[in-house]
Amino acid sequence: MKPADRLKTVAIGAASAAKTAGQQAGEQPTTTVVDMQTVERIAANWPMMSQAAVKEIVGKYGAPNEAMESRLIWYNNGPWKRTICYRDEVPHHFPNPHSDVVECFIDYRVPPEKFSELAEFDGSVIVERTKGEVSARCDMESANFLAINLMYKIVTGEMNAEKAREVYTETAAAYVVSRSAPLAEGFQFELLQEQTNDPDETTIAGAMLRQTAGKVKDMVS
Repeated sequence: MKPADRLKTVAIGAASAAKTAGQQAGEQPTTTVVDMQTVERIAANWPMMSQAAVKEIVGKYGAPNEAMESRLIWYNNGPWKRTICYRDEVPHHFPNPHSDVVECFIDYRVPPEKFSELAEFDGSVIVERTKGEVSARCDMESANFLAINLMYKIVTGEMNAEKAREVYTETAAAYVVSRSAPLAEGFQFELLQEQTNDPDETTIAGAMLRQTAGKVKDMVS
């Protein structure tokens, strides 16, 4: 990037940050609905697991709001902020071998000190500190409910990662054989309507002064 463009980009970034201050971060909902012929055409050659996920989500929430060759996206579908069905599978062996193809998002602020424990619990629970989002990615929506519910229990200190993995495994097995599995059937905590994004803090002012002074010295030396 050219020097002038670097400064211009910083200025644009500062203006953008000021404009969006106080707003919830992340993708904003698309209200249009994709026609089902387009959905069927796109998903026709997807892997079997991805097609099954599309069938489940369409059956429950209707046609998506956005569609592209690699993914279908729903906004504000039921309790979720956003749901994405992917063409491309991500192999995952916990608690059983499967492919992650459907990702569900909520607005939720996770304290940074809990990030490592959540990663230890399940690598397909994804925390976005800046956006203030948490998502779970698995092969079906019920598994995402289960993962998010256990995420909440870890963050609130009710469980550690090891215990959450045990509960996940037992609950997933119970759900598969059609036994009672409330953790996999919906949220077991209240989703608060509050701002969850964390823009962090500005630290560059002093560094800019020091580097500018250094630049002047470079020019006159």
